[in-house]
Amino acid sequence: MSAAFAPPVPAIPEHRLGRGAYLRTLRTNTIATWPREAYELPIRAATLLGRPSLLLNDPEAIHHVLVANPENYRRTAASIRLLRPVVGNGLLLAEGDAWRHQRRTLAPSFAPRVMPMLCRHIALATTGWLSGLVPRAAAGPVDLLAEMQGLTLEIAGRALFSLETGAFRDEMRAMITEFGLTLARPYLLDLLLPLGLPSPRDLLRWRFKRRWMRLIDRILAARLAVSAGGAGPGGTETGGDARDLLDLMLAARDPESGEAFDRTALREQVATLIVAGHETTAVALFWSLFLLAAVPEEQERVAAEVAGLAITAENAATMLPRMPRTRAVVSEALRLYPPAATIVRQAMADDRAGEIAIRRGTVVFVAPWVLHRHRRLWHEPDRFDPSRFLPDAPPPPRFAYLPFGAGPRICIGAQFALAEAALVLAMLIQRFTVTRATAEPVVPVSVVTTHPDHPPTFRLRARPAA
Repeated sequence: MSAAFAPPVPAIPEHRLGRGAYLRTLRTNTIATWPREAYELPIRAATLLGRPSLLLNDPEAIHHVLVANPENYRRTAASIRLLRPVVGNGLLLAEGDAWRHQRRTLAPSFAPRVMPMLCRHIALATTGWLSGLVPRAAAGPVDLLAEMQGLTLEIAGRALFSLETGAFRDEMRAMITEFGLTLARPYLLDLLLPLGLPSPRDLLRWRFKRRWMRLIDRILAARLAVSAGGAGPGGTETGGDARDLLDLMLAARDPESGEAFDRTALREQVATLIVAGHETTAVALFWSLFLLAAVPEEQERVAAEVAGLAITAENAATMLPRMPRTRAVVSEALRLYPPAATIVRQAMADDRAGEIAIRRGTVVFVAPWVLHRHRRLWHEPDRFDPSRFLPDAPPPPRFAYLPFGAGPRICIGAQFALAEAALVLAMLIQRFTVTRATAEPVVPVSVVTTHPDHPPTFRLRARPAA
C-alpha cells in the first residue's frame, strides 16, 4: 500500500460556471470546468451554449453510447475542426464506412503477434536515450516532460519507419507544440459554427495542416528511399519479418474489399499515429515518474521488481509479464491523469440509454478525468494507489476506467502504449532514483492532452550497479 498521497488538482468549482467563465476555462484547462456535482452524480444534465448536454458517469449508459450504439454518436464539429489539422481524415476522425475500412485495414498492424517487433524498437530507442541521459542527469536537474516527449517521438519514428528521428525531431516537436499552444484551443465560434462554415481561426489551421502534412510526406519519402530488403508481403502478414509499422501498413489490405491505403490515406494514418501515439505516452510516462518521485517507497518497490530483469531488444516483449507492479503504476497514472481527459459525442437521433432519454443533437460527454475520480465508483479516488491494478486486486467497475476509450473506437494502439510506458519506466528506474528538484506544486492542465501546468525538473541519481 502506498503512502496516502493525493496529488494536487485544479480547484473544483462549487457550482456550474457561467458562460464567460466556462469559455475562458475551456481554452486553458478543460478539466477545471467540471463542478463538484460532476464527481458525485451518475448523470449530469446541463445546457452547453444553448444545446442540451449530458455527462455520463453511469457505466451502463457509457456502455450504451460507446459500445452498444456508437453509430448514433459522432464527433462534434468543434472536435473535428480542432483535430483535423494534425491528423487529417485518418482513423481518429473518420466516420462510417471510411472508418470501418481504415480500422479493418490497420488492425493487423497492432495485433498481439506484432508486439515483439514493436517492443524491439522500444528497447532499442530507450537504450540509446538512456546513454545520452547519463551526462545530462550528472549535469543537474532534468526536464522529464521534455525528455519523455523526445523519447516517445524517437520510439514512434523507429516503430513506424525504422528511422532515427534526429533529422525531423526538432521540427516535429516545434510544430506539435505550436499547434497545442495556439490552434488546438477552442474559441466561441469554433463551438457554435457548423463544420461547413469555417471559423476565423480555421484559415490558420488550414495553413498549419499544409505545413504539417508536407513534413509527414518528407519523412515518408526518406523512409521509402531507404534501400529495400525488408519483409515481403508474406512476412508482413505475420509481423515476423516486418521492419516496422510502415511495412505492415504498405502490405495491409482491407479483408472485405481488398483495398490498400493510397498515398494520401497512408500519410494521414502516419500523422495520426505520430500525434496520438507519442504525446499521450509521453504524458503517461511523465505522470508515472512524477508519482513515483512523490512516493519513494513505491518507487523502491518498482526498482526491486525490475532490478534483476535484463531487458534487451530481443526479449523486451517477454519481460512485460514479469513487471506487474511497474504496469500497475502506469495504470494508476492513467487513472489519475488520463491523457485524453474528455470524450465528446453528439447524438445523431433520439435514443435511450436505460432510463435516460437522449434527444437528437445532445452533446454527450464521457470524461475519463471525472469518471476516474468519481466518488461512487472508486475508493479514495484522489489517492495514488497502484495496488488497485495488481493482478490479485478486484478489477475496477466495468466502464469506470477508460484511459483508451471503449467499444469499436477504442484506441487501436492501446497495447503498444502500455508496453512502451512499462518498458521505459522499468529501464529508467533500473538506472536512476528519481526525485523532485523543487517542491513547487504541479497541477494538471488539459486542452488536447493532460500535461503539467509547468515543466518541473527532477534529479536523477544513478543507482548502484547490481
